[in-house]
Amino acid sequence: MAERLLLAIVTDAFGGPESIAELRRQTDGGAAEVRLIVPAVEASPFRHTLGDVDEPKRDAEERLRVALAKARENGLTVTGHVGDPDPVQAAQDALLEAPADEVVIFEHEASQASWFENGLFERAQESLEPPLRMVVVECESDGADHVVEVEEAGRGTVEIDAEKEIGSAYLPGLSRADFVGMVVGVLGTIIVIVLAAVATAEATPTGWQAAAILIAIFTALINMAHVVGLTLMESVHYRGGFARFFRDLALVGTPLALVANLLILLLA
Repeated sequence: MAERLLLAIVTDAFGGPESIAELRRQTDGGAAEVRLIVPAVEASPFRHTLGDVDEPKRDAEERLRVALAKARENGLTVTGHVGDPDPVQAAQDALLEAPADEVVIFEHEASQASWFENGLFERAQESLEPPLRMVVVECESDGADHVVEVEEAGRGTVEIDAEKEIGSAYLPGLSRADFVGMVVGVLGTIIVIVLAAVATAEATPTGWQAAAILIAIFTALINMAHVVGLTLMESVHYRGGFARFFRDLALVGTPLALVANLLILLLA
């Protein structure tokens, strides 16, 4: 009988006694072979946008070294490597290299969640074929951890947001929140640019006029990046926390930019 193969996607939510014990439990006491994949995740969406890869890769390599050592100390047969910054993409890449009987992903509980962990289980269900377990971990400052929940999903992918999507034959499916963010971004950018143009119509240039122009440029760049990301997200993996960051920036930042340029027009 072939040995059972387990794929474990681990971030810094993994490595304490309880998460190690949970992984051992998932392997039936060490009977299964485990592949550990550590995503080289950037510290923030902004650094992800800048393509900051060297430092995240070094950090991931160190986490991988520690995780492998701890897993082996607990009797697990384990190999591993550093993966894509997106945990779901890292799992997909690993499954292309070699199939697994099950995928286990470790993530922080909600109050400690990093930017890339929001909606991680839903995205994993939409993309990964093998049976899936999401181990939710609460980490303490002293290195202790507590497994607070284990979520499970059967074999096969599911369309979590299918009923919430707005799309057409020419556009990918968008959630209503994404669609609203895109509309607010586009319309808001137009208004911000118009306000900046009116504010700079005065013959004598001022610092406030320059500020209005900079606000308009920044707003346009952010919203253009978000719209392009949404319309091309199937090819550039524009999903999860990264997409939510820019959507929230469009929904919050655009109205703030509009108010700022309006005040400049009225008061400056």
